[in-house]
Amino acid sequence: MSKRVSVFGYGTTTKPLTKHIPNIVFYDDKCSESYAGVNGSFVRPSSEFNPEYSDLEITSPGIPPSNPLIQKAQNLISEYDYFKDVKNLQVWISGTNGKTTTTQMMQHLLQDKRSLAGGNIGTPLADLDQSAPIWILETSSFTMHYTNEATPNIYVLLPISPDHLSWHGDMDAYASDKLKPLKRMRIVDTAIIPEAYKNTETRAKLITYKDENDLAKIFEIDTKKIKFEGAFLADALLAMAVDKILFDRVSYTKINSFTLDPHRQEELKDSQQRLWVNDTKATNLDATIAAVKRYEKSFIHLILGGDDKGVDLKELFEFLKNKKLHIYAIGSNKKKLVDLAKSYTITCTLCKDLTTAIKHIDTNLKQNEVALLSPAASSLDEFSSYAERGDLFKSNVSRF
Repeated sequence: MSKRVSVFGYGTTTKPLTKHIPNIVFYDDKCSESYAGVNGSFVRPSSEFNPEYSDLEITSPGIPPSNPLIQKAQNLISEYDYFKDVKNLQVWISGTNGKTTTTQMMQHLLQDKRSLAGGNIGTPLADLDQSAPIWILETSSFTMHYTNEATPNIYVLLPISPDHLSWHGDMDAYASDKLKPLKRMRIVDTAIIPEAYKNTETRAKLITYKDENDLAKIFEIDTKKIKFEGAFLADALLAMAVDKILFDRVSYTKINSFTLDPHRQEELKDSQQRLWVNDTKATNLDATIAAVKRYEKSFIHLILGGDDKGVDLKELFEFLKNKKLHIYAIGSNKKKLVDLAKSYTITCTLCKDLTTAIKHIDTNLKQNEVALLSPAASSLDEFSSYAERGDLFKSNVSRF
């Protein structure tokens, strides 16, 4: 008798599971009336889930532990656990910022070895070819929270800073989920993690690093031959490190041929050749700090604000207080930003919205200065996505 499989959330990540599991029943919070799903599946309202009629539950990673579906589940696993027996080499990449770029860079370097990238970005796990010798998976803290059996062969962890705290509960729980794979890794596995977590229990070979210089020294990579700077340099070094671990090679030509995605420190010039930077993907403090560090040699017109999800912003303002910059506050937390700027004696302009902030900056921006959209907050208070926020920024700049 086949197992009765329930899947929580009917979305991009979970729909492909129907190709592997017959007769899935999806339970979705957005569903108000039952209907037929893809490939012979069924979609029902979340309220109809009954654990007595379910032998296995697979959750969409974004559903928080507080959700009633999770609370009721008795046989809950992640999609990573469902595919734990796939026999290939797996590289998992996580961290607060940079994991997408690191994943993309690594795929760029390893594609000649028939690698495939996916997971939290691009191709869902259930759509990846299981005959591919290498899977490179961007892995979220949400996924790792629900994963208890699957294990990477190589785990790459970028620095961790406060993010998704309302989902995880607090910073300790967030970090714990990020470090969770280390406990299951074997002696033949390798983990590259920030030095701050060097005492984490693991049987894997542990390689710890402080910063980009440390990574370059450990893996004998010449940073002068790499075109990327700032946060992107760390992403490139981690991607190159895995290439060296697996195939003992370092290709500066290959890494330098990689093209960055838009919306992360994307540089634009207006008709007056003034520099505008679209860093809308900086949705937390660490990402914004990294962006300011990159441009701090110039005076910065910094657009901050959005939905900060209740994160304490004092760490950011401690960093900003001695920098040459002016803040333009937007979004649902703009009044909080104005108050913090005042307490740290940082000049700040309260703006109605992003377009207003851009108009103010256009009036003030001089040659050799930088206009930087790096909000340190989610966009969902006023936009459908960080990309929509970035596109509006770019559209406005194109008119100058």
